[in-house]
Amino acid sequence: MTAAPNAPLLRTDLPTGILLAAGFGRRFDAAGQRNKLLEVLPGGRSVAWRSARTLAAALPESIAVIRPGNPALAAELRRGGCRVLEAPEAEAGMGAALRAAVAATPEARGWVVALADMPWLPMELIRAVALTITTPDTIAAPWRNGQRGHPVGFGAAWRDALLALDGDEGARALLNDKPVTRILTEDEGAFRDIDTPADLR
Repeated sequence: MTAAPNAPLLRTDLPTGILLAAGFGRRFDAAGQRNKLLEVLPGGRSVAWRSARTLAAALPESIAVIRPGNPALAAELRRGGCRVLEAPEAEAGMGAALRAAVAATPEARGWVVALADMPWLPMELIRAVALTITTPDTIAAPWRNGQRGHPVGFGAAWRDALLALDGDEGARALLNDKPVTRILTEDEGAFRDIDTPADLR
């Protein structure tokens, strides 16, 4: 059967998308009353929905990691197109959340790790990172003016190192002393996150 003209190319060898959505967001609201991922952006969609939709559009079957007991957040992420993993260990921090997602995707050919508080990340840049993971030992990330952005992609050879992560450090320590393939970009979405209410504007 011949594919229709302009039909999207289905790639089965792409890495798996991981959306880290388990943080407490204390800089946004120290009292813990407002979850920044459920805040509404201009246009009427939540931060969580926008981030999930972009990642899932770029990498279908992406997985979002949350702490248990957040049904509204889980619903938004599912509406955005991500599968949701509720991981009790994610309360320990970003590294623990990432470890849980990698453990839950043993057949993955690699991972593209995005942050749920970065709703302006462009789909094209996510795809560029994913397509750069051409060997199991590749690490790739956007780069601008000496600064690494998001998302970050890891080939399958980094599975054991990612499974060794813990606490709130995430993969930063892993990235500090390993060669990273740089995807040069001027897109602000790769570097712009939401830390305070003012960042929503």
